[in-house]
Amino acid sequence: MRIATYNVEWFDALFDDTGALIADGSWSARHNVTKAMQTEALGIVFTAMDADVVMVVEAPDTNRQRDTVRALETFAKAFDLRAHTAVLGFSNDTQQEIAVMYDPYVVDMRHDPKGQAPVPGAPQIAGAPRFDGTFRIDLDIDATEDRVVFSKPPLEVEMTVLATGQVIRLIGAHLKSKAPHGAHNRDEVMRLSIANRRKQLAQAIWLRARVAEHLELGDPLIVMGDLNDGPGLDEYEHLFGRSSVEIILGDGDAVLYDPHASKALLRRIGPQPTTARFYIPHDDRFLQALLDYVMVSRDLRSKAKRWRIWHPFDDPTCWKTPELREALLTASDHFPVTLDIDL
Repeated sequence: MRIATYNVEWFDALFDDTGALIADGSWSARHNVTKAMQTEALGIVFTAMDADVVMVVEAPDTNRQRDTVRALETFAKAFDLRAHTAVLGFSNDTQQEIAVMYDPYVVDMRHDPKGQAPVPGAPQIAGAPRFDGTFRIDLDIDATEDRVVFSKPPLEVEMTVLATGQVIRLIGAHLKSKAPHGAHNRDEVMRLSIANRRKQLAQAIWLRARVAEHLELGDPLIVMGDLNDGPGLDEYEHLFGRSSVEIILGDGDAVLYDPHASKALLRRIGPQPTTARFYIPHDDRFLQALLDYVMVSRDLRSKAKRWRIWHPFDDPTCWKTPELREALLTASDHFPVTLDIDL
């Protein structure tokens, strides 16, 4: 079975309110890329991956007019994808949903959130609250309770493998970016960057608490998505000691595993795996970063056969296949990460 995570930059802009694809010459939300170009590129990438399950980060929006599931299933039908059925978790206000596409002849999936549901004014009980609620934590040890919410609540899915009946828990996440939006000078950049990192680390602690609950129950677990963070990604990490990725991975018997994260943690200087490529205008260059992960619990590690970053330059097959290489560059600023696993 192949399980993938893919952050599709502004997927929502490729659909109208009826969920129909807009594959014309108008500009997409990607720089210098038309909607037809991005749609065709995504079709090539999804077809090449041929995944049984795809966690879609920045999936099309759901609101009073738009529907994530309808849009994704329209996209799947247009390119005859096996993963043609979609599930959405808690919608959000960012126009960037988290959803999962899957092959209904291979697995069955349902949104299955855990934790205490939001109740206004109710005290927080033991354990991690539901991801559409509020997490109360003292972030800076000042004896003052901070209240943290997810702008993009993680998607919790119960996946049943039809051939074997095995049940796997999936959590798809997109943690908040640390970019200091709205800063006008160096001091404001520093203040906002530190505040954003504190919030992101709190989200990671919240997510890790849910991971720990599943591991204590013996649930096979896969945590995947864009964590917008990694060991050594910026200088503010030193103020807090650990990156979000390290918090979510955990340690000891309750550790999760992703080989790309492990490699980055062991070697902070030198070549690193990367899953995203961004243009930096003021430096006139591209920045690459490891942001996307597929982490598995210890009981699944022996069944995991291969992790692969579909990088247009670093993956030999992608590099040697011009159509796929160019599609990966056109489709998104992130590249898919796949896990081939024997379930």
